Amino acid sequence: MFKKLLRTGNYSTSASLGLLIFRIAMGAMMLTHGYPKFQKLIEGNFQFGDPIGLGPEFSLILAVLAEFVCSILLILGLTTRLALIPLLTTMAVALFVVHVNDPFATQEKAALYLVSFLLILITGPGKYALDRKLFG
Repeated sequence: MFKKLLRTGNYSTSASLGLLIFRIAMGAMMLTHGYPKFQKLIEGNFQFGDPIGLGPEFSLILAVLAEFVCSILLILGLTTRLALIPLLTTMAVALFVVHVNDPFATQEKAALYLVSFLLILITGPGKYALDRKLFG
């Protein structure tokens, strides 16, 4: 089961290059959301939303884990599918809880991230990922 999660896919060079570019772009864009939250956490500023009732401190920690740490893992292609689980969860909460009553223009960013992360989860990271180098 765990080995299946680490599969990178048997794709052509061009398809793997496309997945690499897409993976890096999505991870880097999400990192721009996670880095300010990481700075808040380091500074000890725990003012943050509490969309699912876990408390603002714990919600901030989870957001940093997903948007900062997992984005770096996504960029590297390291434990890619496992790293996508917190990212998918965060975007689902953003879309279906935080922005549920907002207009689509506000929901759109979370929806795009959610679909993009789902695509990478289904396809895998491609052959240009550390997963392939480390886990074969």
